[in-house]
Amino acid sequence: MNPITIGMFAHVDAGKTTFAEQLLYHTHSIRERGRVDHKDAYLDSHDIERARGITVFADQAVMTYQGSTYYLIDTPGHVDFSPEMERAVQVMDYAILVISAVEGIQGHTETVWQLLHKHRIPTFFFINKIDRVGAEVDRVFEDIRMHLTADACMLTDSFAGGNVGEALLEFMAERDETLLDAFLAGTEGQAFWLRALQDKIRGHQLFPCASGSALQDIGVIEFMDQLHRLTTVDYDDQAPFGGRVYKIRHDSNGVRLTYIKGLSGTLKVRDELCYPGREDRMCEKATRLLIINGSKSQAVDQVRAGDLFAVTGLSSAEAGQGIGVYSDRLVYELVPTLTSKVIFPDSLNVKDVLKAFQVLNAEDPSLNVIWEESLQEIHIHVMGLIQLEVLEQLAKERFQIPVSFGKPEILYKETILSAVNGYGHFEPLKHYAEVHLRLEPAERGSGITFENACHANDLSIGNQNLVKTHLYERDHHGLLTGMPLTDVRITLLTGAAHNEHTHGGDFREAAFRALRQGLEKAENVLLEPYYEFKIKVEIDHMGKVLSDIQRASGQFEPPHATASHAVITGRVPVATFMDYGTELASFTHGKGIAQFVFGGYDRCHNEQAVIERKNYRKDADPLYSSSSIFCAKGHGYTVAWDEAEAKMHLL
Repeated sequence: MNPITIGMFAHVDAGKTTFAEQLLYHTHSIRERGRVDHKDAYLDSHDIERARGITVFADQAVMTYQGSTYYLIDTPGHVDFSPEMERAVQVMDYAILVISAVEGIQGHTETVWQLLHKHRIPTFFFINKIDRVGAEVDRVFEDIRMHLTADACMLTDSFAGGNVGEALLEFMAERDETLLDAFLAGTEGQAFWLRALQDKIRGHQLFPCASGSALQDIGVIEFMDQLHRLTTVDYDDQAPFGGRVYKIRHDSNGVRLTYIKGLSGTLKVRDELCYPGREDRMCEKATRLLIINGSKSQAVDQVRAGDLFAVTGLSSAEAGQGIGVYSDRLVYELVPTLTSKVIFPDSLNVKDVLKAFQVLNAEDPSLNVIWEESLQEIHIHVMGLIQLEVLEQLAKERFQIPVSFGKPEILYKETILSAVNGYGHFEPLKHYAEVHLRLEPAERGSGITFENACHANDLSIGNQNLVKTHLYERDHHGLLTGMPLTDVRITLLTGAAHNEHTHGGDFREAAFRALRQGLEKAENVLLEPYYEFKIKVEIDHMGKVLSDIQRASGQFEPPHATASHAVITGRVPVATFMDYGTELASFTHGKGIAQFVFGGYDRCHNEQAVIERKNYRKDADPLYSSSSIFCAKGHGYTVAWDEAEAKMHLL
């Protein structure tokens, strides 16, 4: 039997890590149960996690139950660490979503559910903390059915001892005509109905729900038994090896560990792993294979489909990357909308600080560490203030570097509204390259895309590829604020090289100048990140929330109102609403529920004010010039962007 990967998810403080401890204890994976408040939880092994009492890193453990092996991944419940959670989602076979019987569905609960739903991860619900004052299991279950999925069903009385009870039979029969016929005929036995239940769960058509108390160990072993009976996988060990990278870490000696979920075949030590999704189709050798269990690791000679394991020897793999026979690269939804400057003492060498943050960037690509050459500053992308506090501790503990961070600012972007051609020429003495590009607006969220309309007779394939490589090698600054350019389709029209004088870097200069010259002619606009929100409040607070949204330059759909509550959905700029969760909790006395999900970029609501505040001087950006350089009488000379087009050699 293939091992099964189970992910643990919850809104922060729902009791997820305590629940994981109980599962590990009951499967004899650990001898003593830890507690978050005692700072000795098995899966919160980092000092940062124990000090804060929250899960920051998606750590894993191995457990066995009645002959089956399970990998358990405890994911972060705090919104600031959502990218870590989302990277882990990609390798789950099943998920357990823990919800407090007191607080019920909270903002992040819905975000997690939508992510699991989108990736079609079969999900079990566990309503926790039934021992607490104010616990209402029935109310929370109804909220699950109303706000998350109508296909949730209680297991407590309907799946006792592994037998599918009458209520569960009816629940399945209502949703499937074939099962309805079998139910009415009454000829099928328990084996048939167990298989049907397993198929419905795995097919994302039915979501079992149980209740208990992780802290008091109520209902946990019963839940484990249900989980064991109702989960199935069928990985192919005989196929060629394929897997997905879901995490990068470095051990205490700085050795890079690439965490992979095996999806097909087997892998042995010294086998080569290839990255088919990359243009260079690079391959690297797996020098060691490790099964990770909490803070311990065990070296093995071979792993197979279904296994979670770490590999040493891979220097180029990235989180989300397919490996072996899997060539796709994942696109993430939960992305940072804030940027912050890294502040460090003048006594430190900036290269050492940058190197440390590049290590952190390999482990969390959402940081998107940027070295601003002109400012001599390091900038990072972040989800929120808690993440910055954790990064401060990480830098000190792992690299002995004392850092702090500038106040997080909104991460703006820029794009164009009109199609233009851009021309760049680079010809100082004994250098030569010319590039012509077509710039066109692309759909929101598409980033920078490249197309090639250049004929090999005009420019060699090698030089065409150089242009593409250079255009993708870094973010490009927009003209309005110097923020990253996005949602632009760039087409290489033509170009020219010289047999003797074209050298490495010439096409970088020409391509960047062509891009910048095109931007000078285009209609440029500023974009800002938006939240898609869902706010649930008592009916008395609906008017205030609607006026708050309008004041924040947001939009909302007609509210869904009952006699007691209203649910409001819509879109609003992150800049005006990033602190609204705290404000909502204050005036609703903690009863309002707000869910904010990154909803992409759109036109900035206060473009002119942001442009004035940023005070970007496009002509003084040392990384980008829109002018071209030509050569006459043995000397290179600069021609401004608005005059350069007339001098291009290929026009």
